[in-house]
This record gives sequence, structure tokens and C-alpha cells, in this order.
Amino acid sequence: MKYDFDRVIKRKGTGSVKWDLADSIFGGSDLLPLWVADMDFQSPPEVIDVLVNRARHGIYGYTAASSTYFESFIAWFRKRHGWEIHSDWIHFSPGVVPALNLLLQTFSHPGDKVIIQQPVYYPFMNAIRNNGRVIVNNPLVLGHGKYRMDLDDLERKIITEQAKLLILCSPHNPVGRVWSKDELSLLGEICSKYNVIVISDEIHCDLTYPGIKHVPFASIADNYLMNSITCLSPSKTFNLAGLQTAGLIIANPEMQIKYKRTLECFGLTWPNLFACEALTAAYTHGGQWLDAVIEYLTDNLSFLKDFIKNNIPEITLVEPEGTYLAWIDFRKLGLDRVSLKSLLREKAGVAFDDGYIFGSPEGDGFERINIACPRILLEKALRKIVAAIQ
Repeated sequence: MKYDFDRVIKRKGTGSVKWDLADSIFGGSDLLPLWVADMDFQSPPEVIDVLVNRARHGIYGYTAASSTYFESFIAWFRKRHGWEIHSDWIHFSPGVVPALNLLLQTFSHPGDKVIIQQPVYYPFMNAIRNNGRVIVNNPLVLGHGKYRMDLDDLERKIITEQAKLLILCSPHNPVGRVWSKDELSLLGEICSKYNVIVISDEIHCDLTYPGIKHVPFASIADNYLMNSITCLSPSKTFNLAGLQTAGLIIANPEMQIKYKRTLECFGLTWPNLFACEALTAAYTHGGQWLDAVIEYLTDNLSFLKDFIKNNIPEITLVEPEGTYLAWIDFRKLGLDRVSLKSLLREKAGVAFDDGYIFGSPEGDGFERINIACPRILLEKALRKIVAAIQ
């Protein structure tokens, strides 16, 4: 089946955070937005069809997840990741970010220390602070164009800070690393040794580039499985973020009981009707569409690399292994935070995510760019940067 990812679909006026709120959030005028992590591509046709048909039914009462919901979830991760998930491990959340907040409240107390690895997805920091917990940063190390974990620093900080939880980003947003089995195993051994629960955000797990394989953290060893919660969702994979659904993999029976109690406290017992339908259709029929998206993203990434090399040598791409997010180093321009904002927003007219929001100083001088868009929009944004720098 042919999918037209080059087609530019108007999103302004649809309530799109990415397009309708860019000017007010970034303080510009008619900005070209490549920031929020959703795609400018339509979801798989099978998903659209099932939602339209369900809408025509006309009755939108309380809905429970069906057996096909669980079966599609299990089959997808078995086929795509070689991970055998049991149905009683799958627990509902209205999204991965809500899940982080729910899990922090379930498995820690105010004042507890929580480890993250900056630069990292900024809602991690917001969730920790907003719930009265304390951030402990185990910063990633950049060398030879690639990020790695500092596991010696991780173990020191677990001991000295007496951390209770670690939030892992795998694949990593924004730097694009897809952590290897060896890296995850070393991290898992340290966390198991000190009884640190791992919350593994694997929302980008399906979006890896050719030759790169995602390894689910909990699939490596039974003790990792029993000492972790894995956050999964079709939202990034199939562009379903607005439907607000996620599945948490919790195999430990005691953890299951605690999490269910938290859901009940917040009245979050029923999933969204349309989210259930979309997830089931996507995981059942969306494989061919995803393969085509990855091929298009791979071409977009190649285009980005070549364009930067030939036209903007002042900036450097940290080449991603996964996600549709590009982490770009602007530090050679010698601009401070205010000046870089001015260059990109006022002069170039583009809206990217500023690197410092993912952690400072680790993200200072970087920008995160979403390349899940028609190539013509990516090229337009890059040409705007060239003109602004010149």
C-alpha cells in the first residue's frame, strides 16, 4: 500500500498544540513549528476507518478494554520486540506523562530522591518537582558524537542520595540513543543491587532506524521485570497522542496492587472508548504503515544530515538511533540562550524545543527538532535557518 507522507495537511485551526499554540508559546508570529513530538502524517487508514465506524455507532457509554485489546497489545510486542507480555501485566493509564505522576505517587513519598539522566524529556523533571520529590541528575556523557551513560556516577549517587526510583528513557528523548542490551544490563544490575525501582519510558520503542534494535528493559532478566514498570503507548508510533492512552507493564503482584489502588483513588478505572479502538486497530493492522513511516523518516534524517553538512557547517547533528527527534548542537555559533532564541524565532521564524529545557547545563546550546513531517516543511525550516545565520 502506498502512503503519501509528502502531503502537507493543514493542521492550523484543529486545536493542534504544535501548530495553533506555537506563536503564543514561543512569542513569535507565524512560526514554522517543528517542536511537539507528534507527526504531521495521518494515522494508518485502518485506524481512521475503525474510529469512523465506531463513531457512527452513536453510543459512547462506559467502555472496558476488550480481549482483542489485550491480544493485539501482546501480539505486537511479541512480533516486533520478541517480548512475551502476559495480559494481567497490562495496566491502564491516560498517557505516559500521567503515568509518571501516578507512579511517583504510588512508589515514593514526598522528599524521596528520583534519578534521571539529563538531557532528558523535561516532563520527567516536572513530574518529580510537582509531586514533591527531589531530582538527582546522573548526566549522560557526550563523546565522539554519541551519548553514553555514566554508570559509576549512577552507583555513587544511588548510595549517597539514597534514591528510591530511576526514570529511564529508552529510546532516549531527546538525544536519540537506543540503549544496547549490555548498557541496560549494567544499569539493571546496579538498580537491583540497591533496590531502586526502574520506571522505563519506552514510548518511542517502535521508532528505530535500520540496523538498530530496541531491547525492552524488563525483557532482559526476571529480576529486572519484577523491579520495574515499563510505560508503553501507541501514541508516538501511530500518531495517536490526542487519544490519551498508555499501557503500563507491571509484572510484580505487589506493585500491581499498589498501582491499582492509586488508579482507584483518582477514578481512572475506564479507558477512552476511541483509544481502545485505535490501539487495537493500530497494533493489529499498522505494521506495514509503520515500516513505511520508518523508511520516510530514514530519508528525512539523511536529508537533514546532508543539508547541514553542505549548508550549515556551524551546527552539528547528534545522529539518532531512534525516535523522530533530532538533537542538534548550535554551540559553535557562540550565542547565549537569549541570542539563540532570537536567531531561531525572530530571524528564522521557526519553533524548535530549546535544549536547556531538557536540563541545564547539559542541554545548553542544543535544539530538538521534530523531523516527522513532509520533507518540504523540513527543508523550508532549514533554509530559514541558513538565511538567518547569513
